[in-house]
Amino acid sequence: MHQTMISDTNERSRKQAMLRGWRRKCPNCGAGPLLHGYLSVNDTCTVCSQELFHHRADDGPAYLTILFVGHLMAPLLHIVFVAWRPEPLTLFTIFAVGTVGLSLYLLPRLKGALIGFQWAKEMGGFGNAR
Repeated sequence: MHQTMISDTNERSRKQAMLRGWRRKCPNCGAGPLLHGYLSVNDTCTVCSQELFHHRADDGPAYLTILFVGHLMAPLLHIVFVAWRPEPLTLFTIFAVGTVGLSLYLLPRLKGALIGFQWAKEMGGFGNAR
């Protein structure tokens, strides 16, 4: 027979860590800033001293942003074009501004959520930082 694994009493909440990351806060305490600038991650949390430099977000947030924005804007573009037939320049202007705006909004939030996920799952060096 094999032994059942005992659940760690200090198990990190994935949902809570990702929500804190979405708000661009430290996944550990939820109070300190995760980012300085637009996408630069702090090396440590200024409140709880959690090391954050372990993250390996890399291109993940950019891919997720493209995925979400593309799947939202492409059908919307089709619906608007079929329903109202706006002038091409008007359609392009509205959707270009909307796409850029949504991308700029989502990118740091998705980066924070991805770092929160990595922290909660103890990926990379986050598992050694207890």
